[in-house]
Amino acid sequence: MIQFLIAWLGGVLTIVSPCILPVLPFVFARTGKPFLQSSLPLLVGMAATFSAVGALAAVGGGWAVAANQYGRIIALIVMAAFGLTLLLPKLSDAMTRPLVALGARLSESAQGAERGSAVWASLLLGVATGLLWAPCAGPILGLILTGAALQGASVHTSLLLLSYAAGAATSLALALAIGGKVFTAMKKSLHVSEWLKRGLGVAVLVGVAAIAAHADTGFLTHLSLAGTNSLEQSVLDRFHPTKNGPQDALMSTAAQSGDAAAGNAAASATSVATSATTNAGGTQAMAQAAQPGSPAPLPVEGTLPSLDGAVQWLNSPPLTAAQLRGKVVLVDFWTYSCINCLRTLPYVKAWAAKYKDAGLVVIGVHTPEFAFEKDVGNVSRAVKDLKVDFPVAIDDNYKIWRAFNNQYWPADYFVDAQGRIRAHHFGEGDYAGSEQTIRQLLTEAGAHNLPGGLVKDDGTGAEAAPEMADVQSPETYVGYDRATNFASPGEPVLDKPHRYTLGNGLGLNDWALDGTWTLGAEHTDLDQPGGAIAFRFHARDLHLVLGPSANGQPVRFQVMIDGKPPGANHGSDTDANGNGTVTNQRLYQLIRQSGTITDHTFEIRFLDPGVRAYAFTFG
Repeated sequence: MIQFLIAWLGGVLTIVSPCILPVLPFVFARTGKPFLQSSLPLLVGMAATFSAVGALAAVGGGWAVAANQYGRIIALIVMAAFGLTLLLPKLSDAMTRPLVALGARLSESAQGAERGSAVWASLLLGVATGLLWAPCAGPILGLILTGAALQGASVHTSLLLLSYAAGAATSLALALAIGGKVFTAMKKSLHVSEWLKRGLGVAVLVGVAAIAAHADTGFLTHLSLAGTNSLEQSVLDRFHPTKNGPQDALMSTAAQSGDAAAGNAAASATSVATSATTNAGGTQAMAQAAQPGSPAPLPVEGTLPSLDGAVQWLNSPPLTAAQLRGKVVLVDFWTYSCINCLRTLPYVKAWAAKYKDAGLVVIGVHTPEFAFEKDVGNVSRAVKDLKVDFPVAIDDNYKIWRAFNNQYWPADYFVDAQGRIRAHHFGEGDYAGSEQTIRQLLTEAGAHNLPGGLVKDDGTGAEAAPEMADVQSPETYVGYDRATNFASPGEPVLDKPHRYTLGNGLGLNDWALDGTWTLGAEHTDLDQPGGAIAFRFHARDLHLVLGPSANGQPVRFQVMIDGKPPGANHGSDTDANGNGTVTNQRLYQLIRQSGTITDHTFEIRFLDPGVRAYAFTFG
């Protein structure tokens, strides 16, 4: 229930979003008319259309995004015509006469026909408003859509979208009620109803121009810094506080992510695969741990779900929940280009080695974020390069992810020897606490003389611990589905080659392209050699997920900081002169600074065509 309340509140907050402002004149233009004939059909049409567009965007892929672009053009034409009817009464009569005549033939009275035509006109305006309003996505909506894209269409997701749309309709209904009273009062006191209509007509046409110029959404430009994001963030923090560090999270309702995946919003840490096991078994487990001098008792959070959904296993034959009975199991959800997962990996590998003889089994569940991470060959290569020797389940179809009802990268689930989930940890951090949980479960299972001490971080390169106190730049996607803060001059062109320039300087966390690029939904591709990407950032480390051209040819590049080679501040994938080569699809560490961290302008220029850029991450 709390998820639907959050979605509804997110919709209510859209009324104060800058991208909604151009739509408001369309709504206010219906004030002063009967609610059932005018306002209600408009709100119903708007909410229904928005929900439908949102659902298609979540599960339909790029074709749905493209289709909505045509829908917006049609909606703009409808709205422009509506604005002209307010300005020109004769035009209004001419346009509505066919509707009234049709209604008259279907109705016994002209009055009923007029009422019917008014309802249909309002409904049509609501549909158009919904098409124009759909791109106004804040953190809450972004997470609903991302979760739907990951986990598939469902009644639950549809109801969440409808709750969001209902929230927006609620706030707009209030605006209509207030606007109607003001409109009526002005007509009575000033006797200028026709002039008011013309004023609204001008406002409608201005709104159409604003939307046509993309001023309503600022598409790919400062999207994450405008509007209601801070308000929605507060709502999410209020209902789902989290104390975890940065984590790359994608889920159906809310997420915390220093990497900013799915909209930089906070999330619940309660997505354990629960079942009706908090019974006598849970009581017994807590009683066993509650001996004098023992650690705090661990509750039973659920049972180990089936692992049958893996399409393939690496480093091991397929494992089952039944085979794992009697073992303490750590299930680690990860994906190999996720910076948060990479920084957690040294601890997971060390735990697997340290406690293997004591009865610990570590299972890495590799659930992909990007399409290239579904390639078993890519994963196998990454597992070898990262020196992962524990069993890895390839979860390309998200079946194990869904079985756990998981929502995070990385996510650790701690399972006792009886097959019960006893604890979980989402994101980076609290490694000592996680190791203490492992030791406690091993002790419960009868292990003795456990190796002493706690694992120390020995990660290097991208696996090294971050300096989060210095990180002021969020994960930033380069594909247009989730891109933010794009600052190249002019309008971006989707799915077609286009020439871009860097412009005259970048603000903090802005990025821009130079050269001929094709902006894609998941990645952006360089079409001609010599192209570059620039980013104004504030962090010790800068990483970029990159891949070679479609034919697999390596792509050479050079990195610069503030127009100079990085020198001693180069990353593990570049040299002091900033030179490097994209050879396969993975995360590349390009900058690792020392000393005081300040704002810098990063630039990577590619000497060969065909590179694919996916996302920036920082540490």
